[in-house]
Amino acid sequence: QVQLVESGGGWVQAGGSLTLSCAASVRAFTEAAIGWFLQAPGKEREFVAVVTWIGGNTHFSDFVKARFSISRDSAKNTVYLQMNSLKPEDTAVYYCAARSRMAYSFKDFASYKDYEYWGQGTLITVSS
Repeated sequence: QVQLVESGGGWVQAGGSLTLSCAASVRAFTEAAIGWFLQAPGKEREFVAVVTWIGGNTHFSDFVKARFSISRDSAKNTVYLQMNSLKPEDTAVYYCAARSRMAYSFKDFASYKDYEYWGQGTLITVSS
């Protein structure tokens, strides 16, 4: 069983930055990748970014590509989401999720249904 714990959420003014952390409870190599998703009130869960444990390959949604970065620390079983130039529309609960099966396309990485394990979520509020 994989347990994921997010931290780093909070309130920030538009244009500010935050870094989210996702700590996994088991060795990183048992999972293929860790992704970040967001869910705004009344909306579906949306893909933000993903990083593979082996190779550190990354993918981003278009709406965050120039502003967010994702990285992993295999020694700490932790993935980081660095969020810069935050906008009010980034306000949402952010979840990290783990998938055991490797994906080979952006479409596959972006499908939340293929992630077996989820953290509890952390709220980001960006004020204008």
